[in-house]
Amino acid sequence: MTVIGVIGGGQLARMMIGPAIELGIELRVLAETEFSSARDRATAIGDYRDVDAVLDFAKGVDVITFDHEHIPPTVLAALDATGVPLHPRPAALAVAQDKIHMRRVLDDLGLPVPIWSMAETAAEVDDFIATQGGRAIAKTPRGGYDGKGVAAITSSNDIAEWLNSGPVLLEECVDFSRELAQLVARRPSGDTVTWPVIATIQADGVCTEAVLPAPKASQRLIDDAAHLGRTIAEGLGVTGVLAVELFETTDDRLLINELAMRPHNSGHVTMDGSVTSQFEQHLRAVADIPLGSTDSRNIWAAMVNVFGAMDTDRYRLIEASSAVKLHNYGKDARPGRKVGHVSATGDELDDVVHRARAAAAIFSQSK
Repeated sequence: MTVIGVIGGGQLARMMIGPAIELGIELRVLAETEFSSARDRATAIGDYRDVDAVLDFAKGVDVITFDHEHIPPTVLAALDATGVPLHPRPAALAVAQDKIHMRRVLDDLGLPVPIWSMAETAAEVDDFIATQGGRAIAKTPRGGYDGKGVAAITSSNDIAEWLNSGPVLLEECVDFSRELAQLVARRPSGDTVTWPVIATIQADGVCTEAVLPAPKASQRLIDDAAHLGRTIAEGLGVTGVLAVELFETTDDRLLINELAMRPHNSGHVTMDGSVTSQFEQHLRAVADIPLGSTDSRNIWAAMVNVFGAMDTDRYRLIEASSAVKLHNYGKDARPGRKVGHVSATGDELDDVVHRARAAAAIFSQSK
C-alpha cells in the first residue's frame, strides 16, 4: 500500500481522506493542532516550519505532498535531502510562494500576465501608479491569500507599512469581465489532464462560488485556458494538481492572476461535478498512477462556500429532495471563516446555482 504524507492539516488534506480510502492509499497528515480539519488522519501534530518535526513525520512515508504552499525553503531542502519524493517539487512550489518570482517565471515562459513591476521605495510605487492612470494593485510577495496582502492603491502612502518590510509587487488594474480557473493534473512521468475551465465569483478577494464549466465559454477560450494550464504545468515540472487563476478581460484576452500548486477552492466543484475530483486526481498524480477522467457528470455543477458556521443542527432544514451535497470542514465557527461548501448538479444552470445558493444561505443565517 502506498503511504502518502500530507504536510498541513487543513480542509484540503481533509478532503483527500475519502479518495485515499477508495484508492487503497494510506494517508498520513502532519497537522498543526489536534483540532485541525484533517485530524482523523493526523498521525503527528507539529509545526511545518520545524525541520525536526517535519523530518520525523517523513519517516515511513513513500511520498510527501502539501496542504498549503507556506513550507519554508529550509524545510523543503531538508526534506528533499532525505530522498523521499516531494510533489510538487520544491522548485515548482517556490513559484507559488513568492508572487514576484511567479511573475518573472511566467514572463520567462512567454505567458500573458498583467503589466507589473517590483517596488522597493515610495518613489517607485508612485512612478508605477502614474504610468497606470493613477491606480494600481499592490500585493505582498509572500504569505497573502483569500484577499489578504492585496490592496487597490492610489499612492505609496497606502502601503507605507508594506514597504518597510521589503519589496512589493505592483500590477495594473485589469479591466476584466470575469474570473476563471483552469485546473491541471500532472504525473511525474509527464502525463497531464485538464478539466473544463471553471468560472469563479470573488468577494473581497475570497472565492465564494464556482461553476463548472464556465458559462458561455467559447471553444477558443476553453482551448486557450487549457493550453495555458498545460504550458505552466510542463514548463515548471508541476506534479499533482495545479490551479491557474485567470482574468477574462473585456477585450477577450486571458491573463494569469495567481497559481496554486495544490487542490484549490475553485476545484471543489469537481467533487460532485466531475468523474474524478481534484482530490482523487491529486493523489493519483502524487502516487504516479494513471490519471482519471475529467469529464463532467452533469451538464452543470455549482459550488457555494459557507462562511462563519456550518451548524449540523441546520442540516434538517435542507430536504433530501433539494438535491444538494454538503461538505463540512470540521472547523469551529468564526466570523468570515470558510467552514464548508455546498454543491449542486443538474441540466439547467439557473436551477443548479439557485439550489446551491439556497442551501448555503441556510447556514449563513447561523453566523
